Amino acid sequence: MTVGSAADREATTPEPRIGRSWHAILPPLCYLAIAAAMIIYTQVAPLDSIERGSLNLTFLMRRTWEHIQLVFFSTVLVLLVALPLGVLLTRRGLRRATPVVLSLVNLGQATPAVGLVVLLAVVFQIGFWTAVAALFAYSLLPTLRNTMVGLEQVDPRLVDAGRGIGMSASGVLFKVELPMAVPVILSGIRTTLVLNVGTAGIAAFIGSGGLGDLITAGVSTQRSLILVTGCVLIAVLALLIDWAAGLAQRLLSPKGLS
Repeated sequence: MTVGSAADREATTPEPRIGRSWHAILPPLCYLAIAAAMIIYTQVAPLDSIERGSLNLTFLMRRTWEHIQLVFFSTVLVLLVALPLGVLLTRRGLRRATPVVLSLVNLGQATPAVGLVVLLAVVFQIGFWTAVAALFAYSLLPTLRNTMVGLEQVDPRLVDAGRGIGMSASGVLFKVELPMAVPVILSGIRTTLVLNVGTAGIAAFIGSGGLGDLITAGVSTQRSLILVTGCVLIAVLALLIDWAAGLAQRLLSPKGLS
């Protein structure tokens, strides 16, 4: 009896909170360590004049900040358009427009990213907001599609129950449908973020800054260290944002649905 009781208590003892916290923060610490090691190496390694111009700490920080700005503004635009549009396309009166809208959105992602950026630069002008517009068009589909899928997968019986107790259509949407669809919607936003981080590198082709400048500089000057540094920093940034989005997805999803 004593052995069994002790075993039962051990089996039912929850995992220590400190252990869970450590496992949660370990991945970003590893990613940051990789980025720090790369940056430190570029600061102490023997470099020629071209490498010093592209790998000095001020230049790296400025290009990283520009990259984050590109991702931030393009993602905000996606959220402002995709979330309300996804809701509207799942309403009874506008479902007929879904094939047309999805065809247009698919066109943005089907177009090669470099071609899309260059095309917009030719039509409008070279600059930061042209790159943001290209990233917006390229990454709109995951959030829009997941918003629609998340809402469409809500059990109709729950919707009927909400209406049965006297809730309005907007009340059912905000109190029943959207909370149930949150995990799927957040998954789409997470995909959009990672897409934007990787694709933002091509903004350098139209003079919009970002870490893509290191890649283009490395290729044009045939300096492998510059090229590798740009690739590593973009990859680390993508991993960090994916980790942060995954953490937000777990925290914001209703219990039992994540």
